Amino acid sequence: MGKKLVKRKSGSDFQLISIVLALLGYGLAVLYSASTVTSFNNFGNTGYYITHQLIYGAAFGLAVMFIISKIDYHLWQKYLPLLIFASLILLALVKVPGLGFASGGATRWLHIGPLLFQPAELAKLAIIFYLAAWADKKKNQLSDFSFGLLPSLVIVGLYALLILWQPDLGTMLVLLLVAFAMLLVAGMGWKHVFYSTLAAVLSLYLLIKIEPYRAKRLTTFLNPDHDTGGISYQINQALLAIGSGGFLGFGYGLSRQKHNYLPEVMTDSIFAVMAEELGFLRILFALALFVLFAFKGFSIAKKAPDTFGRMVAFGITCWIVFQACINIGAIVGLLPLTGIPLPFFSYGSTALVLNLAAIGILLNISGYKSSAA
Repeated sequence: MGKKLVKRKSGSDFQLISIVLALLGYGLAVLYSASTVTSFNNFGNTGYYITHQLIYGAAFGLAVMFIISKIDYHLWQKYLPLLIFASLILLALVKVPGLGFASGGATRWLHIGPLLFQPAELAKLAIIFYLAAWADKKKNQLSDFSFGLLPSLVIVGLYALLILWQPDLGTMLVLLLVAFAMLLVAGMGWKHVFYSTLAAVLSLYLLIKIEPYRAKRLTTFLNPDHDTGGISYQINQALLAIGSGGFLGFGYGLSRQKHNYLPEVMTDSIFAVMAEELGFLRILFALALFVLFAFKGFSIAKKAPDTFGRMVAFGITCWIVFQACINIGAIVGLLPLTGIPLPFFSYGSTALVLNLAAIGILLNISGYKSSAA
């Protein structure tokens, strides 16, 4: 007896939609408060950045989410070669003069007319599709290194090198963690897990030795009191914001650190501003939403009707959850700072649109079940 896929009668997964809309609404509210000072300093009004995020990030992203939720997720497997090719080309184009946009010593964006696009965000989704398709095709050979595992590692390594070239170590680490988790779930042998982990640790050590600023970030993580006016400035200001917020916070909009004390208030450090204004008790709600999203995403993966759908749902959930954990862990001093934004909260229309696009794919996967043919 074969199996075929049929749509569930229940339609859209309203639990997932509710969790995502709650995260998005919470994130936009926090972003507005965090961005007011920078917005006023740069543009003379307090609403420039939130307006941009609402129009080009939230509104456009929700439209994309709705459209993609209606597209059979198997279609992405059909057009995977085109997606892989396009995402790799876009990653390389950021280094082309006149196309790439540099900021903070890194060239991570493409300048397309009035818009900035970050190809590394698309690369995360592309690698998830690739590994899901590979696991579906090679599910009985993943324990074989040469025929099952090596080709996927080559593709993942190519993406990682192009992202590191920008340079964007944080995004590269997220991509590698998601890839590792997907391969592990797909059936990668424990011997290969050991050697892959050893290779990753050695590579990270070399990357730290090559670039002195990475070694300084590690020093800051191990000793935050070192050079508090220099390399340790951001983490100390973030911890000050979190600590001063206490249980109830100063109140919405009343952050002190966002007044040009805390670097990257709209992106990497937005969790610190949220903690300062809302306090520990109220940021628990945001943390709970990410936990609920993780449970829901992994539940969709578990119930998916085929290997491709199961692996895509698992990869998307890992992507958003891992990134949230890394951002929050770094800002509270549990991990080294990596410059990773907080999904649904940090400023950046490319990231928000692609996060919502990924949710659309999750919604589509959740709408299918297998049935005996």
